[in-house]
Amino acid sequence: MVVLVRRRTKLIYDKAADSDRWAYENKVILDFSRPGKPTENAFIESFNGSVRAECLNENWFLSLEDAREKIESWRCDYNEQRPHSCVGNLAPREFTSSGQATLAR
Repeated sequence: MVVLVRRRTKLIYDKAADSDRWAYENKVILDFSRPGKPTENAFIESFNGSVRAECLNENWFLSLEDAREKIESWRCDYNEQRPHSCVGNLAPREFTSSGQATLAR
């Protein structure tokens, strides 16, 4: 298995030995994206853009609990109600109940 990882930040760097050991023990190859190359991981970059545009830029968070509630509400909408072009512009819940999900696997 290969896991694409965004470039290491200082916080992650401090735990690098742990992640390297885990990867080795689980036969996982860590493939680090190169700085300035967001197209190497286009799916997550697209998702990050959606989170920022549709959730973070649209809300004021008055407390940590308020942020958790608003982000969870957005996540549920994104994962259950919002149509996605990659599944024929169906909401994920509609896609899984349509019987097409078994064809996609």
